[in-house]
Amino acid sequence: MGRIVLEKADGVATLTVDSPEVRNGLTPDMGRELVAACEEVDADPAIGAAVVRGAGGTFCSGADRRRWRPGADQAEDATYRDTGAVYQAFVRVGKLAVPTIAAVRGAAVGAGMNLMLATDLRVVAEDVRLLAGFLRIGLHPGGGFFTLAGRTAGREATAATGLFGQEIDGRRAVEIGLAWAAVPDDEVEDTAHRLAAGPAQDPALAREAVRSFRTELGPPAIGWDAAVEFERATQMWSQRRRTSS
Repeated sequence: MGRIVLEKADGVATLTVDSPEVRNGLTPDMGRELVAACEEVDADPAIGAAVVRGAGGTFCSGADRRRWRPGADQAEDATYRDTGAVYQAFVRVGKLAVPTIAAVRGAAVGAGMNLMLATDLRVVAEDVRLLAGFLRIGLHPGGGFFTLAGRTAGREATAATGLFGQEIDGRRAVEIGLAWAAVPDDEVEDTAHRLAAGPAQDPALAREAVRSFRTELGPPAIGWDAAVEFERATQMWSQRRRTSS
C-alpha cells in the first residue's frame, strides 16, 4: 500500500513518496511514515536541507482513493484519525527544521498539491500537471489548501486553482509564483538537489535561517519592525561563529 523512503547524503535528506501503482497516492499509514521520517531528519544535526519527491517520475496524485468509503461517516473515530494522519504529514513537512524543496514531476493533484505547497521552494517539470481538483470530485478543499496556496501564489491563483479547477503546467507555475524554476523533466531532481546543497553546507545556520524565514513570512506574517528585532540575535550569533571575513 505504499511507503515513504528516507535517504541521507551530503547533508541533504531525500523524502520519497513511493506508491507508483497509484501514482504515489497517500494513505494514512504513509502519512504517519512521513511524520516519522521528518522526526528523524530533525534529530540529525548533520542534515541542512531536504528534498521531497515522488517515485517513478510523478510527484503525488493525492490521497489513495482505494481506501475511501463513499458515504461513510467522516466523523467516525477511525476515519477521522486516518484523514488527520494525511493532513498532519503536510503540516510536519512544513515544520521541518531545515529548508525544504519539492521536486515535482508528472503531476501533483489534490493532496499532492498540498504536499508540494508545504515545502519552502518548488522545482517543477515544464510539462508537470498541477491540479487542486477538489471541487471536480465533489469535495471541499482540505489540508489547509487555501492557506498553503494563498501564501505562495496569492489570492488570484488560489481562486483559479481552488475554486475554478484550473490546471497549470510548470511554466505557468513559475509565472504566477507557485514555483521557483521549471526545467525539463529529467533535470528536476538534479536541480532540486543542487539547490539543496547550498544550505546543506552549514546545517546549523540553515536551520536558524529557515526558522526566521517562516516566522517572518507566515502565515501569519509579522511586521517589519518586529522582523528586524527577531533577526538581530541570530544574525549576531552567525557573525560570532564566522572564522573569516
